Amino acid sequence: MFPRGYVFSHKDGQSEHLFQHILPHTVSQQQRIEAHLNIRNFIGLPMNVPRLIQSYQWNPAERPDVSLSPNGVKGSNRNFIGSPMNVPRLIPTCQWKPLEQPDVSLSPNEVKGSNRKRRRDIHSQNDLKRQRYGSPGPLNQPSGNANFTYNPATAPVTSREASSSYSSVPTCSSANSKLGGCVPSLREGSNQSTFPPSSVNDKLSQQILDLFHACEQQNDDLEKKEQCRAALQRDIQTIFPCAQVFLAGSSLNGFGSRSSDADLCLVIEEGLGNHTANAVYVLSRVQKLLYTLSYIERPQLIRAKVPILKFRDRVSGVEFDLNFNNTVGIRNTFLLRTYAYVEKRVRPIILVIKKWASHHCINDASRGTLSSYTLVLMVLHYLQTLPEPVIPCLQMDYPECFNPKMDIHLVPRRPSNIPAFVSKNQSSLGDLLLGFLRYYATVFKWDRHVISVREAKTLPKTNCREWRKFICVEEPFDRTNTARAVHEKVKFDAIKAEFAESYQVLQQRKDLNFILPLKNTRPKR
Repeated sequence: MFPRGYVFSHKDGQSEHLFQHILPHTVSQQQRIEAHLNIRNFIGLPMNVPRLIQSYQWNPAERPDVSLSPNGVKGSNRNFIGSPMNVPRLIPTCQWKPLEQPDVSLSPNEVKGSNRKRRRDIHSQNDLKRQRYGSPGPLNQPSGNANFTYNPATAPVTSREASSSYSSVPTCSSANSKLGGCVPSLREGSNQSTFPPSSVNDKLSQQILDLFHACEQQNDDLEKKEQCRAALQRDIQTIFPCAQVFLAGSSLNGFGSRSSDADLCLVIEEGLGNHTANAVYVLSRVQKLLYTLSYIERPQLIRAKVPILKFRDRVSGVEFDLNFNNTVGIRNTFLLRTYAYVEKRVRPIILVIKKWASHHCINDASRGTLSSYTLVLMVLHYLQTLPEPVIPCLQMDYPECFNPKMDIHLVPRRPSNIPAFVSKNQSSLGDLLLGFLRYYATVFKWDRHVISVREAKTLPKTNCREWRKFICVEEPFDRTNTARAVHEKVKFDAIKAEFAESYQVLQQRKDLNFILPLKNTRPKR
């Protein structure tokens, strides 16, 4: 491989002695052999060679513990040639060649010059792993929660470090930028602009609007929930690295009040084995983790048909419900959010109706009555089916924005450009509330109709098990019955009676205090 040259022997004491002083003890065997070959033409003139190993290049990759200085080598290692042969600087011009590193200076395209390819090659394995765990889909959305832009720490954070406080967690910033559509960014929109005069032209309408403004969720309420969500996601990723936590429900859909609890959805996208598919197993592990976090208190696992992990945030005082892999809840959150802002009258009407139902004890699915989600769908259905609709049918008009098979990370962004709906129906808030009560008290056929917001109409009940219930409200994405909790006739009769009684009272009095005391003076039944 190399031309024949002088070879050291045991008899060549002078050369061997010189070689021992030229090479430090840290040089590898391969480097010693190369030095033998490089020195072959200079043996015999050991005292008169100013550049003994001119072509030899020192590779610090073989000496990772040697730190570099601007002049080459730091400290005593700088002059690694000793002085026993009275050679003060035997190799003064030797060039120290560090391991070639990619140029980290960035250009407008983020990578400078020809090193772009090398930079990608160096990180290719990590990039593939990062893409596999965090890539949301073809649009290269951030790997954090789809609700908010999340910038994780560069180094892993242990549960002990994260549990002390979440004040350092990045606050939410919109991943759903408003580009001209009706849906505001995720940390905006709590305060709506002035309503048109036609919407608030009587006492009842003004009462509805006043109650709405007094109870609606504020931006700082949402910010507190988001901070806890981000901290919780960071901690859960210590046991499930590919997990993400989504804020859902009334906290994001626009129909929440200041006292509303927060719904969270834990999504684990990568397979961790069949045993982890069980929601109770996953939530049990999360529950054990929550006991170690100082900002969480009272974690309680509800082992129902749909298991829920309930806990409280010590910092904000907000109650949280965490479910596992309920991606339908994320999809309907942003469908309802679009309905909330496509027409200004929707949010006040729904918030007041939720307050009314809660006051009359017909708004608790755990006790066999209507869930808040079911109530919202009932209101939307009514507004869709008026002779002059107040709101459109979004799933029919914009099917690409609400595709039930869409990647879950794209769900928050797709409705951002939907324009506001201009309705010919200019009914006031009071008229719409009265019409809602009348519709379900006298018009809607509970025993024959299924409420469908997906198609903006009623569907006939079939004989299948899902629709053999007292109240049937179709879930817009998986098409199950959201009102299946109402399985007792006595509860069903109480719900119908409350609609009929409230309609009669409100029609006569035209005063919200008679069906929903604004000062909560009427006792609950």
